[in-house]
Amino acid sequence: MHIKIYFEDKPVFLCDELTEELKEILHHPDAIFIDEFSGPAIKSLLHEITKPDFHAGVLLHSSLEELKKAFFKHFTPIEAAGGVVQNDKHQLLFIYRLDKWDLPKGKVETGEHIEKTALREIEEETGLKHLTLYSKIGETHHTYNAYGKHFLKTTHWYFVTCSAKQKIIPQTEEDITAIEWVNPNKMDLQLNNTYPSIKDILSVLLKSGIPTKKKRTTSE
Repeated sequence: MHIKIYFEDKPVFLCDELTEELKEILHHPDAIFIDEFSGPAIKSLLHEITKPDFHAGVLLHSSLEELKKAFFKHFTPIEAAGGVVQNDKHQLLFIYRLDKWDLPKGKVETGEHIEKTALREIEEETGLKHLTLYSKIGETHHTYNAYGKHFLKTTHWYFVTCSAKQKIIPQTEEDITAIEWVNPNKMDLQLNNTYPSIKDILSVLLKSGIPTKKKRTTSE
């Protein structure tokens, strides 16, 4: 198993075994491999990430949970949740924010259940109502710097459905300037201008198939 963490568009993999995918990544001359489980080793990798020629990093340890704990403690953690929203025409929803195509998501409020966060953020950012939440698709991780701190955001993604016969309203105060329904076989425009973590979660959904188990809905 592995956990992928993005530093802008460059990935770092925390893993408990070297899969064929990771071995292929390590063939790149600017990929970094570390199998020493120590604070200095992790700090060394974090230093390498700042270099312009850095390609990817792989940290190997027998316990993925221990490795995750040791790596994550170098950052201020943030929990978020969002959804891949599909309407009854089988189109997927994209929002346009800060010159990138994205999916609706946002931070978990204190005491808020993660599933509730996903539904709330979709409603707030798009104006959509009567949402049905299905099984969790997966998680993505990315880092960013703000206010002099290093943050690591974990976003929990769910598959969500709704009717297409609704007015969509971009939440402009969150810098959302457009919302579009897109056919899954016509997403080239969006995929060519989005974040790698968004590509990852869409790929997981399309490969695994559409979930069928409902979990909860928003208020009618």
